[in-house]
Amino acid sequence: MDRIRKCAVSNICGGCQLQDLDYSEQLNYKQQKINQLFNKIIEPKTIIGADDPYHYRNKVQVAFGYEKKRVICGNYVESTHRIVEIKDCQLANQKANEIISDIKNLAVTFKIPIFNEYNYQGCLRHVMVRLSETTGQIMVILVTGSYVFPRKKDFIKSLLKKQPQITTIVQSINNRHTSMVLSDKFEVWYGKGYIEDKLNNLFFRISPTSFYQVNSKQVIKLYDCAIKAAKLKKNEIIMDAYCGTGTIGLSLAKAVKKVIGVELNKDAIRDAKINAKNNQITNAEFICADAGNYMQKMAAEKEKIDVVIMDPPRAGADNKFLNALVKLRPQKVIYISCNPYTQKGNINYLLKHFYKLESIQPVDMFPFTEHTETVAVLKHI
Repeated sequence: MDRIRKCAVSNICGGCQLQDLDYSEQLNYKQQKINQLFNKIIEPKTIIGADDPYHYRNKVQVAFGYEKKRVICGNYVESTHRIVEIKDCQLANQKANEIISDIKNLAVTFKIPIFNEYNYQGCLRHVMVRLSETTGQIMVILVTGSYVFPRKKDFIKSLLKKQPQITTIVQSINNRHTSMVLSDKFEVWYGKGYIEDKLNNLFFRISPTSFYQVNSKQVIKLYDCAIKAAKLKKNEIIMDAYCGTGTIGLSLAKAVKKVIGVELNKDAIRDAKINAKNNQITNAEFICADAGNYMQKMAAEKEKIDVVIMDPPRAGADNKFLNALVKLRPQKVIYISCNPYTQKGNINYLLKHFYKLESIQPVDMFPFTEHTETVAVLKHI
């Protein structure tokens, strides 16, 4: 693997912590970190790398601002709200880079006021682009500080003329004092307001706020690891905790008796139900609830779950969830994590409650960054 072309702003952007290492060195570095983290419990498997570690992000977001009265867009410097201008991110899908560049140029042409975080005046605040390489569908989300967008129709027309592959454009109105990019207020300007992606021969609907893995090619490898590790049987009932839009639960539904997906994000659950219907999967049920509370209820009613597949946020699962999991007592737990450090803490809790760690499989979902995804398999003893 050739050494990556050095990004001019990598030292201040902070998005590519490992850019000074070629890809094979990155994999070795990540393998050593996982080995050191888990070696007292188990010997981790060899990390699964990417076939192409460049331009893999299917979800790209940038902040807009001014620099000496010039419109710029890019990432916030870590722990600040100072924008470092990025013109061609090497992690972002190349089409997303092109679209964001065109939006910036159109913002200048149409004299769109850029949002000011100090006085909360102005319009354009962030842009998010979500894409599917399998279907070719592209969603553009314009995050604005107000409902009014000057010359909106002309802006949309010009953007679609430059980028006719765009299939939907959505406005997210966010005038709050918050670090959250998207609000809960949306207006569809063009298209259906969502896109679809094809994964493991299934189609998945992705709305603006729905969680979806950002590396489409590596997620197939990740889910294959999880599905093989689960060694599922036709008579088993599976819980997909933190299920998002139902990608992993629906991917394994044909191998089991029933899938129960639980997720707190109501938009993701709506998409999951639609995904099940569109893929003609009838043995999957999706519930909008806190996974810990729902498992506590199931345990109290002495309901049976054979396998729990969990993919929590970076902070890991909280004690309420873990306590509920122990009470429910599934025979197997497949724990997918984007933060092996919090995963290890959760695993240590389960090891004290009659579970044994059978394997740890690292997967490089985020090349050129410090992050590593891991799939842990635990079995009740």
